[in-house]
Amino acid sequence: MGRFIKYLMCAKCGRKYDYSSKPITCLSNDLGRLDIYYDYEGLKEFFNRDYITKKPLLNQWKYFDLLPPMEERNIVSLGEGATPLLKASRLAEELGMRKLYVKDETRNPTASFKDRGMSVSVSVAKEFGFNKLVTASSGNAAAALAAYAAKAGMEIYAFVIEQAGYGKVAQLLLYGAKVFRVRGLGAEDPTVKLMRATYEELKFFPSPSFGPFNPYQIEGPKTISYEIVEQLNWEVPDWVFVPVGAASLLTGVWKGFNDYYNIGLTDELPHLFAVQSTGNPPFVRAFKEGQDPFDIKPWPKPHTIAWGLEDPYPWDGDAGLKALKETKGDAEEVPDELIVKAMKLLARYEGIFAEPSGAAGLAGLLAALDGGRVDRGDEVVVLVTGHGLKDPDIVRDVAGDAPTINPNLNEFRDVLGRRYGVKL
Repeated sequence: MGRFIKYLMCAKCGRKYDYSSKPITCLSNDLGRLDIYYDYEGLKEFFNRDYITKKPLLNQWKYFDLLPPMEERNIVSLGEGATPLLKASRLAEELGMRKLYVKDETRNPTASFKDRGMSVSVSVAKEFGFNKLVTASSGNAAAALAAYAAKAGMEIYAFVIEQAGYGKVAQLLLYGAKVFRVRGLGAEDPTVKLMRATYEELKFFPSPSFGPFNPYQIEGPKTISYEIVEQLNWEVPDWVFVPVGAASLLTGVWKGFNDYYNIGLTDELPHLFAVQSTGNPPFVRAFKEGQDPFDIKPWPKPHTIAWGLEDPYPWDGDAGLKALKETKGDAEEVPDELIVKAMKLLARYEGIFAEPSGAAGLAGLLAALDGGRVDRGDEVVVLVTGHGLKDPDIVRDVAGDAPTINPNLNEFRDVLGRRYGVKL
């Protein structure tokens, strides 16, 4: 059994597993996620503010006591986590807000928050004795997994959707992954279908960024919440805005705040706000319609510039809905046009270059402010989850290109006025 892991339990059927039995999926075969339960009473004996503060925030493994694997020697790390919580003063002023922060996850080794979960996943795979890993991903999770697998000397097989951006695929190929673009994205995710077959028939270690096939990666994003609490001097913000695809990030962020609350390090939970694109909002629809958490209707034809959020089915939607309920949170879908606006605002006001999926959280905040669902006097944290260079083709469409001129000052002045509206 893990150091402070009490057991894993299937979210659907309630069946329990010891960590020492190396569980990955529920034996009931009902696609229930195995949630990890920790010994909070044991942790309370030493895991206090002084203990945490004395340990420098170098990476997410500062929180080893609240993470698998069991043995520290099995940790596979590239320095993920410890990302800055930036006070977005200029953007807050533009939006008429009192206090706005941006948690910049683009600073991770492969430029997205997925590094946190994949570091945990590869570490557990190492502890369990696996050498071949397989994933189904729109790109970022697979790129992260490939990097950590390369660090550990493991083989990685990656199934990505046909539309995945080349920037993400290039990362995979350079890391040495065996990559396959898979056709047929719709109500059923073809990448998940192939991943499941390799796990069941070839006994590869499944390492996607959602829970039913990988209960361990979801523990990595918890550390985002731990860091936010410490970076706010042990205070909890009013709202945290989270982009949602499979709802694993939302689940992880909720688990993190919940851990600190249950250990007694904080007195309350923040309201969580889930954001999806109008081109693929199955989770938001489930929230608004009160759907059965274990029978969320998949989105038939996902289509959005936020490719990282194109999961047609929110695999961790049951936990995500529970997170919104317990935190008195909210959810909204936003059009691609608002995501583009959010990308531009982040870049021009705060110097943060985000991909569409990474900027979706801010787009959700813009919608919430306009709809009066968040007070402008509230303290808000927005998660920016991935770097703009992940989707260079989309960025070019959004930003346009620079004009070409001759080395002539008059021509410079003429084009400057016509292209940028500036007169000198």
